[in-house]
Amino acid sequence: MQKSIAFFDFDGTITTKDTMLELARFKSGSVSYLLGMFIISPWLIAMKMGTVSKQKAKEKLLAYFFGDTDLDTFNNYCINFNKKKLPSLIKKQAMVAIKNHRENNIAVVIVSASAENWVAPWCKENNLQFICTRLKIKNNKITGELDGENCNGNEKVCRIKELFNLADFDNIYCYGDTAGDEMMLGLATHAYYRPFKQ
Repeated sequence: MQKSIAFFDFDGTITTKDTMLELARFKSGSVSYLLGMFIISPWLIAMKMGTVSKQKAKEKLLAYFFGDTDLDTFNNYCINFNKKKLPSLIKKQAMVAIKNHRENNIAVVIVSASAENWVAPWCKENNLQFICTRLKIKNNKITGELDGENCNGNEKVCRIKELFNLADFDNIYCYGDTAGDEMMLGLATHAYYRPFKQ
């Protein structure tokens, strides 16, 4: 019997929007969110221009909206976000693909640059494995910094290979929607780029 595994990007592939931004909006409210995005816009513009790394820009955003937040409080934000907002962002076609893989005894792993704090609850609810960015915690508070590398681009490949011997699999399915997924898609025997258009 052939052994298979499927790796899914999360933001933009399974969801309709970037969940980090949606979590920030959910926590802050629309007015405060827009003000915050204006304040950190120089960092976001610099990222687009290639003069600041995605990781640094991401850390600035996380620090602005969540920095110095108690870990339990932050995790409660994430749980409430999962209950109240995230279901409306999930693409039905993506869930059909995940369901089809699982019905064919194919392991499904979510591989995301978003933090495990808000991706893990959804994955656990759906009995899915996950590989995500980790957030640095100091004195039991969110610092805004990442713990290690942003799980994007080559880091997705590195993290996958840390956990799985891909030579064991006859079929490797990969789903992604941005340049940050291209290296992961390169691992696939069956690659799907932007497969679930709304």
